[in-house]
Amino acid sequence: MCGIVGVVDLGGRPLSGANLPAMVEALAHRGPDDAGLLLWRSRRLDPRGRRDPLSLTTREFHAISPELPVVEAEEGLRQLHEERFDVFLGHRRLSVQDLSPRGHQPMAGPTGRHWIVYNGEIYNFRELRETLEKLGHAFVSSGDTEVVLHAYAEWGIDCVERLNGMFAFALLDCEANVLHFARDRYGIKPLYLQWGEGRLAFASEQKALLAGSEVRPELDLLAVNEYFSFQNVFSDRTLLRDVHILPAGHVLTLSLESGSSETRRYWDFDFTPDETLGLEEVEEQVSFLVEQAVTRQCVSDVPIGTYLSGGMDSGSVSAFTARNLGRIFSFTVGFDLSEAAPHELTFDERARAEILSNHLQTEHYECVLHSGDMEAALDEIVWSLEDLRLGQSYPNWYVARLASKFVKVVMMGAGGDELFAGYPWRYAAAVSSEQGSFVENYYRYWQRLVSNREKRGLFNVATQERLASLDDHGARPFVDHTLKAFERVLGAGRRGDSRDEQVRNALYFECKTFLHGLLVVDDKLTMAHSLEARVPFLDNDLVDFAMKIPTRFNLHGVEGIQRMDENLPRKKRYYGANAPLGKRALRSSMERHLPRSFLDAPKQGFSAPDESWFRGRSAPYIEETLLDSGSPIYALFDPAYVRGEVEAHWRGDRNRRLLIWSLLCFDRWMRIFDPVV
Repeated sequence: MCGIVGVVDLGGRPLSGANLPAMVEALAHRGPDDAGLLLWRSRRLDPRGRRDPLSLTTREFHAISPELPVVEAEEGLRQLHEERFDVFLGHRRLSVQDLSPRGHQPMAGPTGRHWIVYNGEIYNFRELRETLEKLGHAFVSSGDTEVVLHAYAEWGIDCVERLNGMFAFALLDCEANVLHFARDRYGIKPLYLQWGEGRLAFASEQKALLAGSEVRPELDLLAVNEYFSFQNVFSDRTLLRDVHILPAGHVLTLSLESGSSETRRYWDFDFTPDETLGLEEVEEQVSFLVEQAVTRQCVSDVPIGTYLSGGMDSGSVSAFTARNLGRIFSFTVGFDLSEAAPHELTFDERARAEILSNHLQTEHYECVLHSGDMEAALDEIVWSLEDLRLGQSYPNWYVARLASKFVKVVMMGAGGDELFAGYPWRYAAAVSSEQGSFVENYYRYWQRLVSNREKRGLFNVATQERLASLDDHGARPFVDHTLKAFERVLGAGRRGDSRDEQVRNALYFECKTFLHGLLVVDDKLTMAHSLEARVPFLDNDLVDFAMKIPTRFNLHGVEGIQRMDENLPRKKRYYGANAPLGKRALRSSMERHLPRSFLDAPKQGFSAPDESWFRGRSAPYIEETLLDSGSPIYALFDPAYVRGEVEAHWRGDRNRRLLIWSLLCFDRWMRIFDPVV
């Protein structure tokens, strides 16, 4: 797991080397074990000159690669500032596989034609390596990065379709004069692209892009509109104008000759059921595939631990990890409930986690969060997140910090709910007797923060006018952009004639949006602590089979599910006492591996008792932050609307914890990144 960064000039002009080391250093937390830089002249810049890439390292890691010039030394500085080059690749390494210097990046293929900067883990790399060796390829390292290089040499960029894992990479083909960018099927690893002024910059995190620019970043108002609708961004936009995220399951090929680019999707979710499957076969296959996925992802040259909550997903991953590795580390975050409301008393899952830890015989560690811990770390959390997404994620930041004290790799249970229908109350909000109503219902449901009808209250007049000028349909600026972003996810021609089809559409939508948002958040908050997070439920074979499971085997009796406000307590009672819990196939397949009490428990999100804390000890912080007329958010928002929502929460009229959290994060984000509004 690493951090990658680079810049390409597309106008035949040499790059300035002044800011390039700073771009690499901005990702130091993602890769504290090594650093490398690569400079190259494409044929566009110098059709007849020398085109051998120049590889450098930093003084801190010179001992790892003593043959390379040091970028801070005289020769390195000369090459950085005097040599003409228009392609730069940079890398920071977190050593997890092949800890030797042979894993240094940027890494070259055997002929020197291909170079890669790579972030991720390929779990089937040994099988791919064996195939490639039979085809005549020879390897010098024992890790997966070199396998990707050889796979490209053999199969071209279509090699991504053979990769089972999480990855984001940039691969330079010096002979073809192209640069390929790729991101894994599900978007576990992020990759940001910034186009502007005749050049393309890319990085694992936006802060590396900012380190390479002397121009103050600009705010993307359309992304702000999406975020305060969905607490997420469904398009490829980010809060920074001209910075986009490469969509999951996509590759982008950039011609260094012409400057043109082509983006294509190489994989997508497809929840088409195989109605020939029987329940017993489904249960057997799910059990086998979950174990196989965890076993694959236990490959590491450093210690592995697991997140362990009171739920089935993390419990399943922990059970199979312990079966593979023996006594493992496990980690839980809990909450001080002394100020919690009665319906929040189930939020602390430490007792259940300890029961499961004892059952699995893990070496278990936990931390307890109190009211006030959010504000203590919020600046650092927002700096780490940068691309604001789902949830009140500060508990994720704290548990990642805990785990990083013991391990470099942690297993997570993310993906189980989205693949196996773990959110019945959401599907209840979507199902309808008419196809058109399904889209309308689900679009309305996913306006988690501020509905369209309230947007004129949220945004001040000046912002409303600017949003109208940015949208093709200025009469409805709030609706049209967000609705288009929503509809693009589902795609044209997607049918939803039956409730069964509508549930499958909901599964598709949530894998593309909600799961993607969770993955981006978890990547940033784990890598902030130099911790690699793995998600076994997103193994290719497991996902491919899960998408074929008939809906009735995951969620029996769709018609009986009742709608529910996710902010309300005890989710089970709100979608019917006799209604299924969801994830029926996964629950029954785990019967041999987990105690029954963990299989029958209702779904509960990973959340602190913020409803009460925001009315209690955190209230002064909220007041001094959000109700301060000097807050930068009021360049966009109406102070009266924000005050009204905060005070409604304090009075207990409405639970606005999600909106308050998002406003707090946006306030800190505006202060930290200081964009042009």
